[in-house]
Amino acid sequence: MEDGRRRWATLLAVSAAQLLVVLDGTIINIALPSAQQALGMSDTARQWAITAYALAFGGLLLIGGRISGALGHRRTFIIGLLGFAGSSALGGAATGPELLFGARALQGVFAAALAPAGLSLLTITFTGGRERGRAFGVFAAVGAAGSAIGLIAGGLLTEYASWRWCLYINVPVALLAVLGTTLVPRDRPNRGGQGLDVPGALLSAAGFAAVVYAFAEAESDKRNAALALFVGAVLLTMFVIVELRTRRPLLPMRILLHRARAGAFLSITLMFVAMFGFYLFMSYYTQTVLGYSPVEAGLTLIINALAALLASTLIAGRLHGRVPPAALILPGLLAAAAGMLLLTRLTASTTDVFALYLVPALVLTGLGIGLVMPPTAGLATTAIDHQDIGSASAAYNASQQLGAALGTALLNTVAASTAVSYLAAHPKATPAAAVVHGYTTALMIAFAILLAAALLAIPLLVTRRSRRHPIEAPPSDESEKSMQYGHST
Repeated sequence: MEDGRRRWATLLAVSAAQLLVVLDGTIINIALPSAQQALGMSDTARQWAITAYALAFGGLLLIGGRISGALGHRRTFIIGLLGFAGSSALGGAATGPELLFGARALQGVFAAALAPAGLSLLTITFTGGRERGRAFGVFAAVGAAGSAIGLIAGGLLTEYASWRWCLYINVPVALLAVLGTTLVPRDRPNRGGQGLDVPGALLSAAGFAAVVYAFAEAESDKRNAALALFVGAVLLTMFVIVELRTRRPLLPMRILLHRARAGAFLSITLMFVAMFGFYLFMSYYTQTVLGYSPVEAGLTLIINALAALLASTLIAGRLHGRVPPAALILPGLLAAAAGMLLLTRLTASTTDVFALYLVPALVLTGLGIGLVMPPTAGLATTAIDHQDIGSASAAYNASQQLGAALGTALLNTVAASTAVSYLAAHPKATPAAAVVHGYTTALMIAFAILLAAALLAIPLLVTRRSRRHPIEAPPSDESEKSMQYGHST
């Protein structure tokens, strides 16, 4: 009974932390129009309130995974919570755009330690098949719904308190999660003598930053954006070469060479590319075009949150281990793609938007992310050596943040540049018509990304072995080596 209580206490603490890191990827979206006006941000600079967080988070996750293993997952988890609370308070007190962007980046730094530590604690705590399925279902439900909950909370706090409370609210939540860790079992730090892979750490962080910067600046400075993209590609290629040659890599390539795990990383990355652009546009479309208040805009997203919650717990959580992961991931990607496609039919003069467009799209995208997250989280950390759990957890979270940062930067750039071009080509068009045209163009790209994700994931996820064994069990000692080098089919 005591062990069971500790296991579920771990799940609650980790879920609270997961809510924090995912919620903070979107809670600022609803508050952004108010924060932009209060702090004097430009339209092109405003996206850095979102991107700075995702950039620091994603760029440092691999380092965070290694630190988590070296210090102990529970200890790293607590440090991450406390640091996240402090940086959130700093952001809430920001007096200018630069301080807000810096505080958001600092949040990302601590989230990079917090997220892999939490997923690692969950992986080593829940080892039984059915309990593991339920635990990952709850964890994924929080992650799937967290983005939409962030928009809802952002609306309520912005309208009835201040946009600053979208950051201040993290402080009590983080401190409550710290109190919850008193019941979390202590884990054993990895004392295997593994030092930090400094070249790998620098190359991964710099490469990630350069790629995101390239997409963020594509509209305002195409030459520098192209140069940044080239530099990012070179740095990430060098990172792979270094990881293949170093004795103690930051990201062991055996993690990515596992076929099904690679399919999970690909699926979740592209899902987040599309969904974070979707959340940004829903915030601005409902408030600037439809005239919703921040609360109305946030509450509209509760449909998405509920759909994600139901899909991840009642469908994906219950089917964990009973069907192949592909039977959940592929329909999830296609459902989300259908939701995006529906919204591309919007114009500035469309009537009955809520019933005919927003509700179906929010349900479909919610079902999609709710079906994709549980099996991809399970595949990311299943059948892996104990010493690699932190790195695998970090890689999974890095995939999400890479997608979030790229999606926000890329799709915001597409929407803004398309709107400008539309006005230049149609001088009599209204600003609202240009804005909606920019949104629908970006959402068409999001649809294409999700469709491509489904097509690319099929050969990675659908195999003869996956049909016979829906979810792989942890490997035995004899099979460990073959599993580490990706012989999964």
